Amino acid sequence: MSTAARKRPATHAGDVGEAGEARGAGPARLSWRTRLRRDKSLLLMTVPAVVLLLVFNYVPLFGIVTAFQEYDPLVGVWNSEWVGFDQFQQLFNDSAFWAAMENTLYLSFVQLVLFFPVPIALALLLNSVISERLRNLFQSVVYLPHFFSWVLAVTIFQQMLGGAGVLNQFLRQHDIGTWDIMTNPDTFALLVTSQAIWKEAGWGIIVFLAALSAINSELYEAAAADGAGRFRRMWHITLPGLRGVIVLMLVLRLGNALSVGFEQFLVQRNAVGHEAADVLDTFSFYYGIATGGYSYGAAAGLFKSVVSLVLIWGANRLAHAFGEDGLYRR
Repeated sequence: MSTAARKRPATHAGDVGEAGEARGAGPARLSWRTRLRRDKSLLLMTVPAVVLLLVFNYVPLFGIVTAFQEYDPLVGVWNSEWVGFDQFQQLFNDSAFWAAMENTLYLSFVQLVLFFPVPIALALLLNSVISERLRNLFQSVVYLPHFFSWVLAVTIFQQMLGGAGVLNQFLRQHDIGTWDIMTNPDTFALLVTSQAIWKEAGWGIIVFLAALSAINSELYEAAAADGAGRFRRMWHITLPGLRGVIVLMLVLRLGNALSVGFEQFLVQRNAVGHEAADVLDTFSFYYGIATGGYSYGAAAGLFKSVVSLVLIWGANRLAHAFGEDGLYRR
């Protein structure tokens, strides 16, 4: 090679890349136009999801302003009277609102205690099934109710446990007293929790099954070689492997503590009475939209959103205190 060739500067893209790699600087950084052309197909695929997110999640945030107005649909948002915090003052002095808040917190606590452990237990049970055919059958059976609407789910419970349902028909035929389950306000919390377990527990195991599949199988083999039984392997390997996911789901559950449901309670409200079935979501509907008090309902919804934000922040900080990642890290 001649001296001129050795001294020639690297002017081509390949020469620049080779020179950069020789100096340990790595490959040259691509411009945004190059990355745009490279990822054009992927970006186009995300456009529908981004549009849906903007239309249904971000654009409606503009309606928060109605919580500080005496909103009149005939004159619109811009011309409605501004009342400041009057709607919130009326809300906090409303006994029906505090009754709905009490019901929401109580139902959320019952569902946290009774519902939250069920998907974990189902995931552990499903993971222990050796037969592939039996596992697929079990998954199909427990997943299916998730795709039913709440109207259909409540109808099924009515046909099974209602006054003219299968259970009470059987009890009447054998001269045994009937059970008032679907219209009893005292057991309504257990009823809606059992409905939620039947409908959603199977779908909730998906995350835990994914976490179980990430656990190194060699850990089980080593523990079995050391004489650990099934229970000890579950206690010392499986549950620690699930701990991060369990904490994450618990943080999300606590953040949604005030969102115990709407359609499920709306369908059964007349059967058990509003004292037992009113939660914050149904309160916003009945005392806001249904009566034309749009600003009042918006104030209740905004209060619920702010409290939920505080709850998820507090739950995440608590997860950090126990050494877990939680929902996000600072």
